[in-house]
Amino acid sequence: MNPLVAFLPGFAQRADAWASVADRVGQKYRSLAIDFSTWTFDGRLREIADRVDDGDAVVGYSMGGRLALAAALRRPGKFGALILVGTSAGIEDQEARTERRLADEELADWIEGHSIEEFAERWEAQPVFASQPPELVMAQRPGRLAHDPSRLAQLLRSAGQGMFDPVWHRLEEIDCPVLAVAGELDSKYADASYRIAERVKHGRARLIPGAGHAPQLEQPGEFAAVLLDFLDEHFAQA
Repeated sequence: MNPLVAFLPGFAQRADAWASVADRVGQKYRSLAIDFSTWTFDGRLREIADRVDDGDAVVGYSMGGRLALAAALRRPGKFGALILVGTSAGIEDQEARTERRLADEELADWIEGHSIEEFAERWEAQPVFASQPPELVMAQRPGRLAHDPSRLAQLLRSAGQGMFDPVWHRLEEIDCPVLAVAGELDSKYADASYRIAERVKHGRARLIPGAGHAPQLEQPGEFAAVLLDFLDEHFAQA
């Protein structure tokens, strides 16, 4: 049977944030964009385990990438391929990680006291999204507005970057092929992608030209082509 390609959204996204890429991939492979129903890191790891079979591929963006990475480390031989988009294996400096955790907690407190519309405006104003044109930002807004602020706060306290223990030292445990992708304009995560690719057993890194932190949204055609090339190479005999 053709392997499933499961897509994991980032923080404050719904499954349909992957639609443009998932539809392209779905013309050749079974495709599933997961809309999580749980709001903790461990809860979402259980959902991945329940919905992704052995040998399937997992594609995760940002927070979804951290989930995919953690799921792969829980069962190193489970996935047929792992694709990490705009993802790091964790903040190694303890002081920096503590600062990020405190910032995430502060944001979670703020989210609980404001409307989902106010959250969306604050979230979209972050410098990391500056490369996205206004029409792309607005196209994503309905997905953000579909959330409950209290649930987002709960998720951020559990699955924010500051809560994620770095796993750089464990990357060699992952047996499946790994593709680490970043936008060429997103220098922080471009560097992380190359580091990940160097440390896993079967890794490579690719940068998407003209894209920032969310290359699958900013350059969906180019991203899908890179993804399909990788899947075709590793699932040619499926």
